[in-house]
Amino acid sequence: MADDTKLTRTKQLWAQSGKFLTGHTSRPETERLPPGQHLVNNWPVLDLGQTPNVPRERWRLDVGGVVDNPFSWDWATFAAQPQVEKTTDIHCVTTWSRYDNRWEGISTHHLIEMAQPRDEATFVLFTSNDSYTTNMALSDFASPDAMLVHSWQGEPLTLEHGGPVRVVVPHLYFWKSAKWIRRIDFASEDQLGFWEVRGYHNHADPWLEERYS
Repeated sequence: MADDTKLTRTKQLWAQSGKFLTGHTSRPETERLPPGQHLVNNWPVLDLGQTPNVPRERWRLDVGGVVDNPFSWDWATFAAQPQVEKTTDIHCVTTWSRYDNRWEGISTHHLIEMAQPRDEATFVLFTSNDSYTTNMALSDFASPDAMLVHSWQGEPLTLEHGGPVRVVVPHLYFWKSAKWIRRIDFASEDQLGFWEVRGYHNHADPWLEERYS
């Protein structure tokens, strides 16, 4: 993965300077738009300059780490899992938010039940097909709206937005929702991902404006 791109350098400077920080907080139960965000109708594309083209017939998802039941799914196996549909808002650290995104895929609860994490598993690390990584607490991955999605607004997820399958954890800033997901590891210790080691917040709650560490 080419990590010395113009976007990477720019976003590292944002983290160093605290760009976009407003110092305000809002509560999700009373306000729909987090502080410092603006609404968009489109879905902006942000990546690291690589767009891995993995067709469904070659796609695989490996799940392992501190679990009792590691497994590997091909597309047919993934598609055969119980499917759910959810509509959520999404919020990007670069200040855009988009309301009412309709997703189809599998719930993370189902994946967790399949993997059977051990008691000491408290974190999750995602690895994408472009080698991008990001991390979160298992409790965030197990949130009610978190999914592995293959469709958006009734259409297959496009390549530029992370197809054929991406993670969606809508209550966190969207860099945590890894595109082009390739591997999910459960762990007993936290491991910082690509943006987290470059100055981005380890938790990333939009309502607390957790943009940077």
